[in-house]
Amino acid sequence: MKDIVTGAEALMRSLEHEGVKTIFGYPGGSIMPVFDALYDHRHTLDHILVRHEQGATHAAQGFARVSGEVGVCLVTSGPGATNTITGIADAMIDSTPIVVIAGQVGTGFLGTDAFQEVDLVGVTQPISKWSYQIRRAEDVAWAVARAFYIARSGRPGPVVLDFAKNAQTDKTEYAPATVDFIRSYQPVPDMDMEAVRQAADLINAAERPLVLVGQGVELGNAQAELRAFIEKAGLPAGRTLLGLSALPSGHPLNKGMLGMHGNLGPNINTNKCDVLIAVGMRFDDRVTGNVDTYAKQARIIHFDIDPAEINKNIKADVAVLGDCKETLPAVTELLQPATHREWLDSFRVYEEVEEEKVIRPELQRPAGRELSMGEVVRAVSEATGNDAILVTDVGQNQMMSARYFKYTRERSIVTSGGLGTMGFGLPAAIGATFGRPDRTVCVFMGDGGLQMNLQELGTVMEQQAPVKMILLNNNYLGNVRQWQAMFFNRRYSFTPMLNPDYRQIAAAYGIPSRRVTERGDLPSAVSEMLAAEGPFLLEVCVEEEGNVMPMTPPGGSVNQMLLEC
Repeated sequence: MKDIVTGAEALMRSLEHEGVKTIFGYPGGSIMPVFDALYDHRHTLDHILVRHEQGATHAAQGFARVSGEVGVCLVTSGPGATNTITGIADAMIDSTPIVVIAGQVGTGFLGTDAFQEVDLVGVTQPISKWSYQIRRAEDVAWAVARAFYIARSGRPGPVVLDFAKNAQTDKTEYAPATVDFIRSYQPVPDMDMEAVRQAADLINAAERPLVLVGQGVELGNAQAELRAFIEKAGLPAGRTLLGLSALPSGHPLNKGMLGMHGNLGPNINTNKCDVLIAVGMRFDDRVTGNVDTYAKQARIIHFDIDPAEINKNIKADVAVLGDCKETLPAVTELLQPATHREWLDSFRVYEEVEEEKVIRPELQRPAGRELSMGEVVRAVSEATGNDAILVTDVGQNQMMSARYFKYTRERSIVTSGGLGTMGFGLPAAIGATFGRPDRTVCVFMGDGGLQMNLQELGTVMEQQAPVKMILLNNNYLGNVRQWQAMFFNRRYSFTPMLNPDYRQIAAAYGIPSRRVTERGDLPSAVSEMLAAEGPFLLEVCVEEEGNVMPMTPPGGSVNQMLLEC
């Protein structure tokens, strides 16, 4: 005989059926029956009380990105629900699987402008894979199963369940549900063997091939397949921001980061290659620069799971649709072994120029010069054996971290790519510590981004989440200031920041901290931070007007990178 339970209890059992163990959330009136049911499941469902609902979504993102599982948020209606919007949009554009469950007023009050009523389905439909309102208790198990299937299948993304209060309290027969098929929804396109052959033919005939590695490789767990692909044919590879850890930093075919603040070699050679092979990336404008001058000389092969990305920004000569864990080996099997030695050597010229003009001046400062962001990042990376998970906020701290951190393991970078959400870093890092408690999690933040979700230090305190927080404090909204310096005649309009004493704030939350102003103190401070069993805040006062270089100016061609401000 089936159990008769409330809709709230059905939700708890459905989440357990999906394998959920961790939930990030914040209670309120319209979700209170669910939280009451959660009280009886608190030994199997670990609820992390955040301090703001936006923090819940970013924590769920961080959890999902490092674990490969679906992140879960639980919030109330009205402002609780609308506070998740930024995280939902962020997860959508960065293909992060999360399920947001929000309370809603009872169905009898819908459309009456009742207290804390918001049309959450209408608001989130454009920024989610699926948004659905649960109005009946009997629909809970089905809706949860469908939500998790959609969130994790194909190109992952966020799903929103708007849970009416009467559906939480009404009774229903409960039986676990499983969804593995939805009519008209094809999460993974069928592989076209003719496209596979065409791609292999183009690569075999190429003299100057270049692979662009995106996050799709990580999402598809195709890191080994990628290595086999590039190693067999001697294919140099550049990585997007979100794809940085798909290939170890030390791999001989890894030629660096693509994009506006990427490395010279892969950016310049994008406009010199004869075959450009994009794997699980969407040709974002920060990667392409001016699309009218982007790789016009090259034949373009695009591997992707999402047909909507094909020809959206850059026209492909061959589109290899499907899961790259399957399509990459299919193409690899048809490749002829090659080395492309002369082409690979061409990257060294750019590496030497960048080393002399950018990297060495950033990392090897003479005595008396202020600390640079890059040298702090590199010091932390090396102190972890280049084995930590990097989480970043958004801005100069993000670009410097991406450039100077090193990656040895997969799923080792968590950052807000497409939406560029300031305030992302701290809550995402909290989530990452729950997603991979076996790994060190280091989050780099600027003084601007940290203050956008500063309240999540309360979550760190309560959970003793072992987040290693590195604050690169330059007393500016640094990225905007850099653009003002380069393109607005140094008119620093509202970018200087008067900052609080962050060590006192950390102390108020019971979090140990240290402030570094001198280069000689950095190694011991980093060691102290990493040796701490729980959380630690390391504030490093860096040069105020440091710039992230190289840089492709906005609207510029990808091969026209500036080496100095």
